[in-house]
Amino acid sequence: MGLLFNKPADVAGSATPAILVGMFVAFGGVLFGYDTGTIGGILAMKYWRQLFSTGYVNPEDDFPDVTASQTSEIVSILSAGTFFGALLSAPIADFIGRRWAMIFNTGVFTIGVILQTAATAIPMFVAGRFFAGLGVGLLSSTIPLLQSETLPKWIRGTIVGCYQWAITIGLLLAAIVLNATKNHQNTGSYRIPIAVQFAFSIIMVGGMIMIPETPRYLIKKGDQAAAARSLGRLRRLPLDHPELVEELAEIQANHNYEMAIGGASYRELFRNASIRKRLLTGAALQALQQLTGVNFIFYYGTSYFTHSGISNPFVISMITSVVNVVGTVPGLILVEKWGRRPLLLAGAIGMSVCQLIVASVGTALPDSPAASKALIAFVCFYIVFFASTWGPCAWVVTGEIFPLKARAKGLSITTASNWLLNWAIAYATPYLVNDGPGNANLGSKVFFIWGGFCCICVTFVHFFIYETKGLSLEQVDELYAKVDKAWQSKGFVPTLHFTDLQSVGAEDARKQTLAELEHGADQRRASVVGPITEK
Repeated sequence: MGLLFNKPADVAGSATPAILVGMFVAFGGVLFGYDTGTIGGILAMKYWRQLFSTGYVNPEDDFPDVTASQTSEIVSILSAGTFFGALLSAPIADFIGRRWAMIFNTGVFTIGVILQTAATAIPMFVAGRFFAGLGVGLLSSTIPLLQSETLPKWIRGTIVGCYQWAITIGLLLAAIVLNATKNHQNTGSYRIPIAVQFAFSIIMVGGMIMIPETPRYLIKKGDQAAAARSLGRLRRLPLDHPELVEELAEIQANHNYEMAIGGASYRELFRNASIRKRLLTGAALQALQQLTGVNFIFYYGTSYFTHSGISNPFVISMITSVVNVVGTVPGLILVEKWGRRPLLLAGAIGMSVCQLIVASVGTALPDSPAASKALIAFVCFYIVFFASTWGPCAWVVTGEIFPLKARAKGLSITTASNWLLNWAIAYATPYLVNDGPGNANLGSKVFFIWGGFCCICVTFVHFFIYETKGLSLEQVDELYAKVDKAWQSKGFVPTLHFTDLQSVGAEDARKQTLAELEHGADQRRASVVGPITEK
């Protein structure tokens, strides 16, 4: 991916090690994407539904089946697990480090895979779904955290966005495996797709053992020597290289400044106005990513296409998964070429148009073969808009807006908001779209809801998303300190070096704005440089 971008001429060393680390860590997205894609197909398998039935008989086909409430529980329990996993990720990542947290998180996910593979009844299957979700939630916060703290600024957005690309690849792999096993009339129909995830876990753990801990985490823990060695490996620079020394000093100085103006407790996240603003922005961004309706397609797409009269929903599911993978690639390029704000704005507009067309066509012509083809086409267009914009970019933005002291906690909370809405949508959807007593029977009308939220996304991006393209994580702190309005952030040029604030006391840091502190540093520098120049 780095081949698509030219390393700035004034940047020493090599970005290859950091890019390879970032892309490998993104592989964790395959675990989530594959698990998400698997459950939709399993729920559509007649053998699985008969085996796991607890006495309910489907009146349409007159065979034992699982109920809508059981379907809702099975799908949504993973999202409940991810919610708690995301919240737990911060203390784990801050205590044992980003790298070992990834290994621990993968182990939790593997427990869930074991339980699901062994299950022949709903209780154990649900327990497995919960533990798998717990592992996914832990990973989903730690992956962009580790990537953001490792990558150089000029390629950071693209590689962090690869996490979403890995999710789409996982969805595609799930569709392929399900299509191969869907007609098996034995437990292999669902056990084979689930057990494939053991291979993903082995790859993940094996690779994480070999990569370095992030230099920013080591600075946070006070181990500057280890941080220098880590940064040297990632940039392919000797420990005494001036650029490496400067980057490390800036990370250390920024962390010192942040700690001087307040602690890093959860309470401080909400008390500090700047961090609170970023926290609410990130949480809303992740929540809105879910409210665009993307997981409706991948959780319930197979069942929805079946009820829409489409003859081979498994093939349609494979098509939408391929579109998802291919559609993500332009976003990985544009996030650094074009920027975060314009990408999110364009995506929100495109998604809203597609969703409203799907809702209108599906509602007006529910039994038309031509309408069904149009429905599939605009669902695919919608997926392209999502995959190239809100899919990767939401993770990019939340991964880079927090200061070092609050990054793990901030990411855990924003990611938890993603999973909370994921759970709510997964739980509510069967009741919204299915017919039967107590259900809303919205069918295609549910796309009016998703389209409405996409319209809200347009306004949200304009007022709240700052443009952070080309800024280091430390410069993002400066951006939030100096620019009040998100729509004024485009073209911001950082002027501050946090190393200039080394002599500033904690009391001054708390009482003065960053701009005032910078002005004072400039005056002190001028008072020293001036006489020397005149001499």
